[in-house]
Amino acid sequence: MNTAKIKEQPEVLEAVIIRFVGDSGDGMQLTGTQFSDTSAMFGNDIATFPNYPSEIRAPQGSLYGVSGFQVHIGSVEISTPGDEVDLLVAMNPAGLKTNLHAVKPGHTIIVDTDAFTKKNLEKAQYESNPLEDDSLENYRIIEVSMTSLTKEALKGVEGLDNKSITRSKNMFALGMVYWMYDRSTEHTEDFFNKKFKSKPHVIEANTRVLKAGYNYANTLELIPNSYTISPAKMSSGTYRIIMGNTATAWGFLAAAEKSGLELFLGSYPITPATDILHELVKHKHFGVKAFQAEDEIAGIASAIGASFAGDLAITTTSGPGLALKGEALGLAMMIELPLVVVNVQRGGPSTGLPTKTEQSDLLQAMYGRNGESPVIVIAASTPADCFDFAYQACKLALEHMTPVILLTDGYIANGSAPWKVKSVAEMPEIKNNLVIEVKENWHPYDRNEETLARNWAVPGTAGLEHRVGGLEKDKVTGNVSYVPENHEYMTNIRAEKVQRVQNYIPNIETEFAETGDLLVVGWGGTYGSLHTAVKQINEQGYKKIGLAHFNYINPLPKNTKEVLSRFKKVLVCELNNGQFSKVLSSNFSGIELLQFNKVQGLPFGNGELIQKFKQIVA
Repeated sequence: MNTAKIKEQPEVLEAVIIRFVGDSGDGMQLTGTQFSDTSAMFGNDIATFPNYPSEIRAPQGSLYGVSGFQVHIGSVEISTPGDEVDLLVAMNPAGLKTNLHAVKPGHTIIVDTDAFTKKNLEKAQYESNPLEDDSLENYRIIEVSMTSLTKEALKGVEGLDNKSITRSKNMFALGMVYWMYDRSTEHTEDFFNKKFKSKPHVIEANTRVLKAGYNYANTLELIPNSYTISPAKMSSGTYRIIMGNTATAWGFLAAAEKSGLELFLGSYPITPATDILHELVKHKHFGVKAFQAEDEIAGIASAIGASFAGDLAITTTSGPGLALKGEALGLAMMIELPLVVVNVQRGGPSTGLPTKTEQSDLLQAMYGRNGESPVIVIAASTPADCFDFAYQACKLALEHMTPVILLTDGYIANGSAPWKVKSVAEMPEIKNNLVIEVKENWHPYDRNEETLARNWAVPGTAGLEHRVGGLEKDKVTGNVSYVPENHEYMTNIRAEKVQRVQNYIPNIETEFAETGDLLVVGWGGTYGSLHTAVKQINEQGYKKIGLAHFNYINPLPKNTKEVLSRFKKVLVCELNNGQFSKVLSSNFSGIELLQFNKVQGLPFGNGELIQKFKQIVA
């Protein structure tokens, strides 16, 4: 007898927020990624937020060992992973306890009842079973024996041990969610066939469990109907879902192609920047030279050597690694060589919160070197525009002959969003200062009159022999100089060179209002949260609130003071204790800056931002 329901027409929703949570070994990141990729293939706008512990295998069932993946999909503009969750899939009691606060009252929670054992409830610090004590009466609870049903689905599949069978339960949950939101399982089945092509028993197991979950949802009376989210309206073009770290790596590839230079990456693995190294290693066919150094100092030192030899040189790191690279970065600034340093910021100080996000390395990027040592500092805003700002970092470094620090953060580096594929032909031109022909009276520190960038001569070229090093150098010949006036001249001209970059970057523009009661100011990876909150409060009738979001930090855009002066109040929102506020205050006296700061390892939520905005304009 066929017990499947006759499927009604799915209810159409504008957007939905789903969070998958469980132990760090439950495959929540894979589950969330597959749902995200499938929704992107369907044409939804999308934003994701992976959130996982720093331990490779945190204690099973513990509260701090919960791994989660949140995805926000919609037929409308999606700029953040969202605040309140429409559907929570909790694979164990710890996942339920640590994430229940995020679920909208009246909305759905799917739980694996097999995991709600006495031992697991104690680990999650539950005094009683929440599935039995009426504490969840404000939610629609769907209790599923996922582990048992997974084992049942895999009876007869050879080559699987009990651990492998149990681990497949995440695909049961994914199958259920695919049915609930009218998604096809086809993309995920193709993923199995490609990833496990040498392990047919693994393909069979995952496919079986995925379909079992889908069919179970179809027969479950607790789920009265499915929902669908129509494709989003986007400009025409080819799109793919992309993570911030991948976009950063691809931006470097595009810059190398456009500039005609070979790309060199000298790096040391560090969370959450390592994926840039992993991605670039895959592209040796593009001429990428990737070197995994023995430590952070060797990573940047090798990149400086590659830059001296005429390569487009990159080094990647996070906050603790940037601290170690400080002296060598000062050397690159002193020699005046092009170099891009990527800092994927994470929670600090010290080891801090390696897998959580923060914006607290800004002052380190600005001033974290000995002596007068200015460099260009820029910041990406979204997973997709990590591509553009990686490309722009290379362009600025090559055209102005100075290091550039590109700041991203764990939130956008590990998050994903649709990215419109670009061709190298449509990217801006990248010039460089390489000396092509030898001229009489050539000197290594002859400068371009407009940019003040010095010559870039490849060592070993007859007639272009010269010295470089960390000692102060003569302003023309580059030879070591201890002359006091020369040192002051070189210090000032290196600073002026960075300041003149203002002539080559765009002015800051405001969104939603050009003048008014409140200007919300942000920088870097907070863009999605701030844009969404300001948009929503404008829709609520607060029409005099604008947003100015900065990507260029040093130097700041030329019109920064003029823009700040147009509004009665200025609120600087940062995931730190006020570092960009300090930068603005030091540059523009007389403008009062209010602050809204958060240092929890989490991005801003829409609700808390809107509440703060209303408080100020009231």
